[in-house]
Amino acid sequence: MSDKIRVVVTGLGAVSPVGNSAPDTWAALLAGKSGIAPITRFDTSLFTTKFAGEVKDLNVEDFIPRKEMRKMDPFCHWGIIAAREAVADSKLDMAAEDPWRVGVIAASGVGGLQVMQAQWSHYIETKAANRFSPFMIPQMITNILPGYIAIEHHCQGPNFAVVSACATGADSIGVAMDIIRNGRADVVISGGAEGAVCELGIGGFNALRALSTRNDDPAGASRPFDATRDGFILSEGACMLILESEAHAKARGAKIYCELAGFGATDDANHITAPLENGEGGAMAMTLAMKDAGVTPADVDYINAHGTSTMLNDRGETRAIKAALGEANARRVAISSTKSMTGHMLGAAGAIESMACALAIRDGVIPPTINYKTPDPECDLDYVPNVARKAKVGVCLNNSLGFGGHNATLCFKAYQP
Repeated sequence: MSDKIRVVVTGLGAVSPVGNSAPDTWAALLAGKSGIAPITRFDTSLFTTKFAGEVKDLNVEDFIPRKEMRKMDPFCHWGIIAAREAVADSKLDMAAEDPWRVGVIAASGVGGLQVMQAQWSHYIETKAANRFSPFMIPQMITNILPGYIAIEHHCQGPNFAVVSACATGADSIGVAMDIIRNGRADVVISGGAEGAVCELGIGGFNALRALSTRNDDPAGASRPFDATRDGFILSEGACMLILESEAHAKARGAKIYCELAGFGATDDANHITAPLENGEGGAMAMTLAMKDAGVTPADVDYINAHGTSTMLNDRGETRAIKAALGEANARRVAISSTKSMTGHMLGAAGAIESMACALAIRDGVIPPTINYKTPDPECDLDYVPNVARKAKVGVCLNNSLGFGGHNATLCFKAYQP
């Protein structure tokens, strides 16, 4: 560990179903506020699921000129706004930075789904093959997000998209950490964004039978680890973190939220959508992250679980935690799923949950798993039910699991100079 460049978190930005900034989102999570409600964006009468986690009361034109906004898919709107907040929060003076030493690693799990839907619908209606927008392809591709962020902040260092479905945000942050550790950048803006709440998104996940259909109780529908859970809730938004080398952050007198100390990534190599039932892949990701961070299972105080509110995920993740930490530590550690409030932000999930880890360390409080009422005998750990809990958090893990069998775990530590 001593020869590794240490990486710290110095800025946070978020747009989520429960808040349009990092502070507002964090306050909502601690209050146990649900951001899940009936869909307002389109007619849901033909869909099995009629609710989602929409971004609310955010006028994008307050942040991005209308002419430019119309050239982007919503996932870019959210990502650009979150990145701008994170940069401002970090108090980085980009004009004073060497632009070749500032990178952006950010992505979306599914890319420009709303643009794809709109353009195809337009073609079907008009049958005019010459009427596709010249911006369609740039709007759709996931790597356009780090491109836009780089243009705004003049970041000329490493810049690309890491796409691993619901592990996208966590993998992006882990790769960004490695880039700093390897000496290829001093600062990296990293995270994820998603804008998949549209007919294609809801219809596609309904076809997979992955979404909750609790239409009579949207706010209570996301209930990770509860015996009555019936699927995840699709949601949207973005979160970006500013990562810096410790030396760079200290040299400019930056405030430091915490240290990003470890990263583990594996694959189940089992099934395109279903996790390994024994949780072996997720357990190995946690083990690798702890080893990378130089901590033991006994050191872990909190786990922000992937916790999707699906039968297979929650059961498998519980088994993974037991396998990685051992039975005694698994029963001791506090675990919560903030997806119970935000819903599943897909490619942004690992990023907003990393923010929750950083703030849990800073504030000494663990956000709850809301809607937890009926214990599941196969999910029998401490899920911090319903109410936030004050606790000293020195080490926490953030788990993200994605279609394709992707597993990613990040390890955050309280910063000690």
